[in-house]
Amino acid sequence: MADSQDRKWGMVVDVDRCTGCNGCVIACQSENNIPNNLEEHFNQRRAIQWIRIERYWEGEYPNVKARFIPVMCQQCGNAPCEPVCPVYATYHNEEGLNVQVYNRCIGTRFCANGCPYHVRFFNFWEPEWPDSLKNQLNPDVTVRSRGIMEKCSFCVQRIRRSTRESERDEVQVEDGDRALSPACVNACPTTALTFGDLNNEASQVSLMKEEAMANRGKKEGRGYRLLDNLGTEANVIYLKKVDNSAGAVHGH
Repeated sequence: MADSQDRKWGMVVDVDRCTGCNGCVIACQSENNIPNNLEEHFNQRRAIQWIRIERYWEGEYPNVKARFIPVMCQQCGNAPCEPVCPVYATYHNEEGLNVQVYNRCIGTRFCANGCPYHVRFFNFWEPEWPDSLKNQLNPDVTVRSRGIMEKCSFCVQRIRRSTRESERDEVQVEDGDRALSPACVNACPTTALTFGDLNNEASQVSLMKEEAMANRGKKEGRGYRLLDNLGTEANVIYLKKVDNSAGAVHGH
């Protein structure tokens, strides 16, 4: 595997494969020590979900179809959340990730206001878990305290562990290695999520991105970025929904 300076982590989301099962959401909550969201948190619009499933409807009754789109931090190359932080608690690292320094964050929420994807979250309460879950927290992930921001990190702890072990054992991390991939990718039963190094031309994620974006703008093209008109240079590429019954390609 290449040096960290040569890597650029990214993801391809195949909307055609997503069934809206929320398996990725549960896996993310468990892997990253995200407290349980209660109904009152959603009612107050203060629930924390590093990845969420957007659902929308197409057609008119009775010919209505549900569409699902997983939305997480887009790890933008030109991230609007970064320059607004007054204490440099969020920045772009050498591997193309938009990372968060929890113990530096002072909770201004400027980054959340700057994020057009609504994937940054403020901790309004101290995190709590039922007694049955307290011993199941992930020791590799910091438990965030009240008053700071948090977001999807592409499970950076898994990336760090895999790359450290590969350097120690003097072996290369294989493309698609489950130990390297984020929890959401491993949990998806339909392989709707693909993760890897975009700078590695031979990686699956790089090949999928190249094919998807090559036909962009054409009728057969499926690749697109969320809110690409904002110039965020997102490192998450989406593949549009294919509706064979209608003979058309649908996107969000």
